[in-house]
Amino acid sequence: MTPESRLADLKLELPPAPRPLGLYKPVVIVGNLVYASGHGPVRSDGTLIQGVVGGDLDLNAGKAAARQVGLTLLATLRANLGSLDRVKRVIKTLGMVNSAPDFYEHPKVINGCSELFSEIWGADLGIGARSAVGLGPLPGNIAVEIEVIFELA
Repeated sequence: MTPESRLADLKLELPPAPRPLGLYKPVVIVGNLVYASGHGPVRSDGTLIQGVVGGDLDLNAGKAAARQVGLTLLATLRANLGSLDRVKRVIKTLGMVNSAPDFYEHPKVINGCSELFSEIWGADLGIGARSAVGLGPLPGNIAVEIEVIFELA
């Protein structure tokens, strides 16, 4: 199955691809690599999932926010590439969690995005190298920010 057909089979709704809120490009293509800038959790109505994980949000809500960031990244890829089928694999993910000082489950939060990508590209191509860190605060008090490097097909 292709990434686009998997997305359809899973009946996932992509949010609108966000416009840059600063001086940067949402994606930069160098050779066969796509560098996706940091994205936040944009809902289908355009609002953001906000809050501190381990404070305002529990682990499950943080993980759901990371999954929503993954959907937002997919929307940006589709808007800039025309189709998710142009993406061969995930190379590297950097996940940043808006974290309470005593919250230490950052990798479990970022699993929300990693699991989504595994569903779209499969376990081999959808899971790449990854870092997950806790920061605070994140811009606009978003719960999670993620940037990813993808390989083009």
